[in-house]
Amino acid sequence: MSAERDRARVHIWISGRVQGVGFRFSTCEVAEQLGLGGWVRNLADGRVEAVFEGPAAEVARAVAWCRQGPPGAWVSDLRTESEAPIGESAFSARPSSYPGDDA
Repeated sequence: MSAERDRARVHIWISGRVQGVGFRFSTCEVAEQLGLGGWVRNLADGRVEAVFEGPAAEVARAVAWCRQGPPGAWVSDLRTESEAPIGESAFSARPSSYPGDDA
């Protein structure tokens, strides 16, 4: 019961110099090290979008890491939205979302 209560899911959008610097790859590594589920992808407007799900403390650590990102990144803004956990346990890099992509 307390394990369920301790689960969190956060949807984030990261702005700045966050594409072309290995942000998605590094986010996958961090999420796997922290035992989180979710996904990450590049957006057409230059931001990176990600979702982290797992123990609340580990989700908070992942979000804190995203405020700086990997070497070479420069984060100017990070927006978060809490969501209800859905039981996602694997983490993956999703294909980038660009105009003209079939949705």
